[in-house]
Amino acid sequence: MGAAVAVVAAVLASIGVGVYALTDDDGDRSTATSQRQGGRDDERGAPEGGGPEREGDGEGDEPRRVESGAVTDSLSGISLPVPEGWYGEELEVGAALTSKESYDCPGDASKTCVKGGAYSAPAVVLGTRGGTAEEVAKADIAANAEESYGGEAYGRITSHDVLASKAVTVAGQKGYLVRWRAVTQEGSDGFVQSLAFPSPSRPDQIVVVRFGVDTDQRQTVLDEITEGIEVAEGGRGSGQDV
Repeated sequence: MGAAVAVVAAVLASIGVGVYALTDDDGDRSTATSQRQGGRDDERGAPEGGGPEREGDGEGDEPRRVESGAVTDSLSGISLPVPEGWYGEELEVGAALTSKESYDCPGDASKTCVKGGAYSAPAVVLGTRGGTAEEVAKADIAANAEESYGGEAYGRITSHDVLASKAVTVAGQKGYLVRWRAVTQEGSDGFVQSLAFPSPSRPDQIVVVRFGVDTDQRQTVLDEITEGIEVAEGGRGSGQDV
């Protein structure tokens, strides 16, 4: 089990999903990627060609972009709704949502930031500890904020305001969310949210969905995604207050 978790963690770190996109040496936009503990994905070398590496129908295949409806996280047994103006991608160890609207990062113009992003992954892969959904969400939010809006892209996070910390039901599971407004040193501030709940397909495994959205966007997109998460097999279970 430990070896399997290590492999999954390595895959997630290599594909990189989150709230800003890197440009390669030729100036072409790469996939949505993010800062992670242990270094940014550009230090590892972001994948080229507009998409994270994953298995496809043939050599060189890119992940299929989902323009509407929902994208599936097969590992956790859930689907995430794709908001208008965003697209989704299924990853080997989760699923990602990315805003189509982009701009030069205020802290480093060689990077391309996007207006919002979200992705799902098992808490154990992210290294977030806790025995309950509440413990995991509260433990994850600071790392999420740093990943989404800290470092070179926006400068350091100078402060934050807690906007919500509450129990929710997601995909039929009792979960918990924490939402901050992160104040950045440069450029846009951001709404960040860590949502945690047991996997419908693996109840002993807690899923984390990390969100990061610029504050000039509608905050309700966070609620739209949260409320639209469902069991992948088509079962009912939209997010709502417990």
